Amino acid sequence: MPTTKLNIEKIRADFPILNETIYGKPLVYLDNGATTQKPKQVIDAVSQYYNEYNSNVHRGVHFLSQKATDAEEAARRKVQHFINAKHEYEVIFTRGTTESINLVAYSFCKQYVKPGDEIIVSAMEHHSNIVPWQIACEDRGATLRVIPIDENGELMLDEFDKLLNDKTRIVAVTWVSNTLGTVNPIRQIIEMAHAKGAKVLVDAAQAIQHTHVDVRALDADFLVFSGHKIYAPTGIGVLYGKEALLNEMPPYQGGGSMIKQVTFAKTTWADLPFKFEAGTPHVSGIIGLGKALDYMNEIGLDTIFDAEHELLEYAEAKLSTISGLRFIGNPKERAGTLSFLINDIHPFDLGEILDKQGIAVRTGHHCCQPIMEHYQIPGTVRASFSFYNTKEEVDALVKGIERGAAMLG
Repeated sequence: MPTTKLNIEKIRADFPILNETIYGKPLVYLDNGATTQKPKQVIDAVSQYYNEYNSNVHRGVHFLSQKATDAEEAARRKVQHFINAKHEYEVIFTRGTTESINLVAYSFCKQYVKPGDEIIVSAMEHHSNIVPWQIACEDRGATLRVIPIDENGELMLDEFDKLLNDKTRIVAVTWVSNTLGTVNPIRQIIEMAHAKGAKVLVDAAQAIQHTHVDVRALDADFLVFSGHKIYAPTGIGVLYGKEALLNEMPPYQGGGSMIKQVTFAKTTWADLPFKFEAGTPHVSGIIGLGKALDYMNEIGLDTIFDAEHELLEYAEAKLSTISGLRFIGNPKERAGTLSFLINDIHPFDLGEILDKQGIAVRTGHHCCQPIMEHYQIPGTVRASFSFYNTKEEVDALVKGIERGAAMLG
C-alpha cells in the first residue's frame, strides 16, 4: 500500500518558527540533528498544561494533580506504543539521552560489572556515549574497548567480533551517527553481542525521528533518546530497559517519588518506573513528548520517513555538484545528516557566511572528536534534515555554499 504524499505547505504551517526571518532572509533551518523545531500542537499542549492544570503529579488527591498525573501517564503509554515496549513501566523518563546513558552506566555497572570486565563502544559515538562508560570503567576496574570505523564511516563488524568475549558485559552503540548519518546494522550488532552473553544499549537519539523503532523486534536491552530530537520540548528524555534488568539495577538517584518506605534504619525502593524517577518530573516536557508522538502518528511515520529519504537523496545529489566539496563518510545507508568540507575553508567560516544568509547549519566536531581524529580534520559543516524541510531550502544551501566558497577562496 503506497504511503500518503506529504502536504509540505500544511506541515510547515504547523511550525511557527519557520516563518521567521534572519538578517532579512527567510529562515532555512538545517540543524535538526542538534534539535528539531516544535509544532504548534506541542507548544499548545505545553501551554495548556501551565494555563489549566499545572500541578505536581502522584502526590495529590485534588483535581489538578489527578489531571496532571493522568496526562503524564498517558504520555508514558504513548512512548511505550511508539517503541513497542512490552510494559509501560519499562519506560523511564529522564532529562535526555545523556542522562539516560549515565543512568545505565552507573546502575547497570554497579550491579553487573566487576574488575577485569570489559565494555565496548564504537569510534563513532557522541561524547555522551563515551564519557559515562569511561567513568564507569574507572570506577569498576573495567576496560573500555572501541569498535573501529573504516574510511566510509561504517563500523568494522569483523573487528567488533574479535573484541567480543566472555568478559564483555555491555555494548553501547549508536544506531545512527549524529555526524556522519551512518545507519548501523543495529539488529546484527545486538545478535552478535547476545551470542557472547553481553547486553546492549542502543543510542537512538538520531534514529527515533528517522526510522521505525521496535525494541522487542530488536531485542534491545536498553534504548535511549531525547524528546527534543523528535519535535518535543527540551529537557525530557527516555530510557527503555527490559524489566528484568531494571528490577536488578540499583537506583541512580535518591529522593522523593522513588521510595516505598523511608526510615533512618532502611529505605525500600518504589516499583518501576518510579525507582528511577527521583524528584519532581518534567511534567510539561512529558506532556509535550506525548503530543509530539501524536503529531507524528497523525501524519504517518512512513509518510515522514519517505519524504525525509527523498529529500536527503536530493541534497546529496545537489551538494555533489559543488566544486571542491567532499562528504565526510560515505556509508551505504545514511539517515538525516550530511557532513562535508569544501576546499580548505574552515567549517566555522563557512557556517558564519551561511548564517548571514539565514541558513542554520552546525559546524565543529559535533561532540564527536574521535571521528574528527579518524579523518584528521578540525570539524565539518553538518546539514541535518527534517520532513518540514524543502528542496527549495536545499537549493538555497547550495547557493549559499557556492557564495561562501567564492568569498573565502
